Amino acid sequence: MNNNSPLADRIRPQTLEDFFGQEKLIGQNSYLRSAIESDSVPSMILWGPPGSGKTTLANIIANLTKSEFVKLSAVSSGKKQLMEIIERAKIKKQIGKKTILFIDEIHRWNKAQQDALLPHVENGTLILVGATTENPSFEVIGALVSRSRVFVLEKLSDADMEKIINRAIKIVDKKIKISDQTIKLLARLSNGDARMAINTLEASMSQNKNIDPELIKEILQKSHLLYDKTGEEHYNIISALHKSMRGGDADAALYWLARMLEGGEDPIYIARRLVRFASEDIGLANNTALILANTVFDACHKLGMPECSVHLAQCVIYLSNSKKDVTAYLAYGKAKADVEKYGNLPVPLHIRNAPTKLMKDLGYGKNYKYTPLENSTDQEYFPEEIRNHKYIKK
Repeated sequence: MNNNSPLADRIRPQTLEDFFGQEKLIGQNSYLRSAIESDSVPSMILWGPPGSGKTTLANIIANLTKSEFVKLSAVSSGKKQLMEIIERAKIKKQIGKKTILFIDEIHRWNKAQQDALLPHVENGTLILVGATTENPSFEVIGALVSRSRVFVLEKLSDADMEKIINRAIKIVDKKIKISDQTIKLLARLSNGDARMAINTLEASMSQNKNIDPELIKEILQKSHLLYDKTGEEHYNIISALHKSMRGGDADAALYWLARMLEGGEDPIYIARRLVRFASEDIGLANNTALILANTVFDACHKLGMPECSVHLAQCVIYLSNSKKDVTAYLAYGKAKADVEKYGNLPVPLHIRNAPTKLMKDLGYGKNYKYTPLENSTDQEYFPEEIRNHKYIKK
């Protein structure tokens, strides 16, 4: 490995013994460990957060396999490079040698590029090892997912991060002074991302051989939050906020709100969701909730971040603590189902508008009872086909 390469690449483990974390996945007697050690890996997709070990696992496979191992980055490669690899793989297959193709960030490939890969994975020309930070269910075509094993890598624990940092310090073999407490701090602030931890360590070493907490904080600036505004985590966290408010846990709701705002989410997006929540989950139990949510939405427009964070916090606490009533939400769902089932049912003649003489002659508005002045208990407002349907529980 070139000494000018990033430290994270120079110290990357070559064996499973040096790979820390992901015990469930590659622990003793696990399927994946056995497959790697026996050089019989299936096509697979490694799905996990940044710095969790996806590329490292791929490199360990490359180091241990007798197969031809080819790497591609989905960011910088395309269909042309893929077809060149496939042609070489066909030749290798004829002489009994397998080809393993590692595609980093496979979710970056579009459907056409993934489709081009599919038949060659299916017929065994290639063994695919794809790495992604995004949910394969959404970002990888279904046919490719169904022909691969999906292995989920978890965010690394602080304890695993400390082992990785200590191993890096030992390999670098420089006169570095760093306390156990500083290592713990670096592990915690790196938020489960081993690459971030090693890059921070490398940057710190370039400035001072004595690494203390202040230097680590200066390099990191702030703890880096895993929050991709366009990825799955975006939907996971807004779901957590919504469900925490629905369950009446204002403290948890505030935590998820802070995760989103400090991660750079647009406050307008959150405010829009709160307006929806005010009617969907609180509804008739407290009509003031919608007024507050709409006012906060307006405040977010006027102020922006960071000023509007307190308005959103106020609204989240209020919505969490408010009584809940889903009558309107469920009733609309029932009405919508009837619309879809029965189509465009005609409006009963007696409640139609009759602005012209012709319409009146055709019976529009005939026998309509003006409810402020007439008794209308027997007046029907539904189309004939669904006249007895009820959406709201009395």
